[in-house]
Amino acid sequence: MTFDIYKRGQGKYTRLGSAFAGALISGLGSYTLYNTQLRATDLSLWAQALVPVGLFVALCVLVFWLVNKPSVADFMIAAEGEMKKVSWSSRQEITVSTIIVIVVVVVMAGLIGITDVIFQVIFRTILV
Repeated sequence: MTFDIYKRGQGKYTRLGSAFAGALISGLGSYTLYNTQLRATDLSLWAQALVPVGLFVALCVLVFWLVNKPSVADFMIAAEGEMKKVSWSSRQEITVSTIIVIVVVVVMAGLIGITDVIFQVIFRTILV
């Protein structure tokens, strides 16, 4: 297992983001392990602290290895390259589209609510 950075500089932000997310998940998992499982036991403080820390370090090494594995790194490099080609919408287009979606959702909720009330009235008159 080598710890060289595969294709240094390519896909930098995608790999950094993925490594940060993996480290964050590892850290939260280790903290949860400590809080829920190890604090309740009668282990010494050293054992309670070193197990989550060791797990965190091992998971971070695994994340580093995975991010620099050639097949994974090539995928991330390609994904970052494709994201640079995307034509992003302007702020005004996003605002208008969001307003349209909100209005349509409110109108549909109103129509479904009215339909529900009508069906309730119909079935009450039939069943009574």
